[in-house]
This record gives sequence, structure tokens and C-alpha cells, in this order.
Amino acid sequence: MEIFRNSRLRLTFAYSLMMSIFLVVLIFVVHKTMDWSMFSEQAREISDAADNIAETQVYYVQHPNVSVDENRFYKNSNDRLFFYIFTRDGQLLDFVRASFRVEPFVLDSMNPEKLSSGEVKVFDYPNETGRITNIMMTAKEIHIGEINQIIYVGKDVTALYSGLQKATYALIFLGVLALIIATVIGHFMAGRAIIPMKEAYDKQRQFAADASHELRTPLAVVMASADLLLADPSIQNPFLKEILGDLKDEVKKMSKLVSDLLMVARSDNNALKVKMQKIDLGKLLEQNIRMMTPLAEKKEIALIGENFRKMILIGDEQKIKQLILILVDNAIKYTPNGGKVIVRHEKSESTRAIFSVQDSGIGIAPEDQEKIFERFYRVDKARSREMGGNGLGLAIAMEILKLHDGKIFVDSELGHGTKFTVELKIKKDAPKEE
Repeated sequence: MEIFRNSRLRLTFAYSLMMSIFLVVLIFVVHKTMDWSMFSEQAREISDAADNIAETQVYYVQHPNVSVDENRFYKNSNDRLFFYIFTRDGQLLDFVRASFRVEPFVLDSMNPEKLSSGEVKVFDYPNETGRITNIMMTAKEIHIGEINQIIYVGKDVTALYSGLQKATYALIFLGVLALIIATVIGHFMAGRAIIPMKEAYDKQRQFAADASHELRTPLAVVMASADLLLADPSIQNPFLKEILGDLKDEVKKMSKLVSDLLMVARSDNNALKVKMQKIDLGKLLEQNIRMMTPLAEKKEIALIGENFRKMILIGDEQKIKQLILILVDNAIKYTPNGGKVIVRHEKSESTRAIFSVQDSGIGIAPEDQEKIFERFYRVDKARSREMGGNGLGLAIAMEILKLHDGKIFVDSELGHGTKFTVELKIKKDAPKEE
């Protein structure tokens, strides 16, 4: 059934949404953790290198006549590691050059405004191919008496960041794959979870169908008995006649409810039978106006028909009549005394017949408009009970429209009335509008 299919899809969507949020957060946290781990390790390496170079330079300044083996203090085990030593006035004293490919970027970054002493920073530069080059650098100042020098130490970490990027892409791919698998599993589990509810619903639906069918006979007997008693000349007591009249009204309401329940149950079981034939939509609208006018007059409501004309289509005449009756009855029911209800045959097209029912009633709130076609849903439950509503009318109207491949649209505003617009397909073998 559609209700269970929709419920299963909603459960699957909710599960997939939660899994998506979880995977996005997980991938983000893992990416940031790897980034932090890689940055901290490389920062420690170049900071240690800067300390070693600084010690070498201090020793060299203090012992200018002593030959110093720089390898004792600075071991360049990675040819991507480089350093430059400058005086405060910008004179280059010593260096291990960076690769010629990145040296212009490195020299551009050797600026106190871009890199302060003790700071470790990653600079991103586009190379000649358009790819990004990542350079990690630090600076360290040396103060020996009146001698002030600054050391810049760096490393080309492009390969490491490229590896991090590829690892992140791999995580995203695995996350998408995991989400697809989780969605499939979630859809399967949602189906399993709905099975007991569907079985219970089927039993309840069968009970409603059986009970509705069995109640029709006793209700018909009660109605016939009430009619006989009202026709009995021996009953002259006005109070008894009033009671019998009330009894008939309640039996009519009960009979309508039973009939509606039976139709709903049959629609659930796909047991609704339709007798398709050529029908004149304009004629059916006119008949409905004549039939509902006495009810409208009791409430001093103007029931107006507009633009009626002959329109032949293929459909079940009784069910289309019932559809129009439900919409007009609802319009009269929820329109206050002295209001107006307009049944209009809209401009039809070559493939669609369109009519509308518009009232000047209480209107429907936006949050209720999507729910009014649900079974037993009533916007104002207290008023619906007073007016004899059972919340099945519009649900039955929707079932009738499904049988005819039709559509219904709601346009409503609280306090300004409601307009229902119905579209019915015109079959190819039906004559066109005359």
C-alpha cells in the first residue's frame, strides 16, 4: 500500500540523512586529525633544524678562526630541507638553497611581515603547471652581542599535502560507498520493521470492511422501522415523533459513515469497481446544484453555478457525482450563514476537463492543507462533529480521482474561504467539447 511505501521511504531517508551527517563529521574529523598530525611532525622537524643551524651559527660567530663541520649540527637527510641566514640589513651569510623551482616563492616569503620569529607557517603557491606548491617555513633570530642575524628554515611539503588530499578523497569515496550500502540495508530493515504494522493494519482494514458490510442490514431495518412508526396514525404524541425524527437523522449519519467506511475498505483492497462510460460533466454539475440548493437555502447560502456547458468524458457517473457532492457539501458545511458557494466549470483543454468549487467559509491553514485528504483528519474536530463530518469525505474524493487519473488542487486562506480545483482527463475515445 502507498501509506506503507511512503513510510518505508521516509524511514530510509531519515536513516540515510543521519548516516550522511555521521560520515561527513567523521571524514572532517579524520582529515583535520591527519592534517594536524602531519603539520605538527613537520613543524617539529624544521624547528629542530632551525635550532641546530642557530647553534652552528653562534659557534661560528664566537670562533671565527675555527673550522666548523656543519654536518655535526645540521644533518640534511632530506634534500627538500633548506635554510638561509641573513644579517639584519639583508645580507646573505650562508645558505642551503631550495630547489630552483620553489626558490622564488621561498625568497618572497622571507619577510618579517609574513613570517615572524618562532612561527611555523605553510605557504601555498601555484607553480607553472597550475598545481599548488606547499612550503613549510620557520624563522629564528640570533642575538650575539651586537650581532643580530635571522635564519629561515623550510621544507617542500607538497608531496605530503598531496598525499593528504588523496587520502581525503579516498575517505570520501569510501564514505559514499558506505552510505549507499547503509541506505540499502536501511531500506531492507525498514521493510522488515513495517511488516508487523502492515499485518495489523490489514486485519483492522478487513474488520472495518466486514463490520461495515454487516451493519448495513440492521441499519436499513432500523430506518424502515422508524418510517413505519412515523407513518402510524396511532402515534400522535409530538415528543415521540420528534424522537423518531432524531432517530432517523442519526441512522442516516450512521448509514453514511458505514457506506464511507465500506468504500474506503474496498479501495484498500483494490476492490472498487468502476463502470466507465461517456458522461456529460456539465450536466452532472447542474444536477448537483439542483440537489444541493435546498440544503444551501436552509443556511441562507447562495449556491451559484457558472459557465456550465456540455463536456463529454469517460468516467464512472456515480462516482463523479459523489465527488462533486462531497466538494459542494463540504463548501456549504463550512460556509457561515449568508455566505456564497460557487461551482464553476472552468475553461477546459483538449485533454483535461476542469471544474472548481469555491466557498466564502472559514478557510484552511497552510499546515493543514496537505493533511485534509488523509482519512479521519478534521481541521476543526469540534465543529466537524457538530456538522456531522467524519473526516472521510475528502479521502474518498481522492480515491475517486485516483480511479480516474485525476488531480485536485487546494487554494485557501484562513478567513477568506477555500477553492478546490479538479482536473479530470479526457480520454482519446471521448468526443470533444461541443
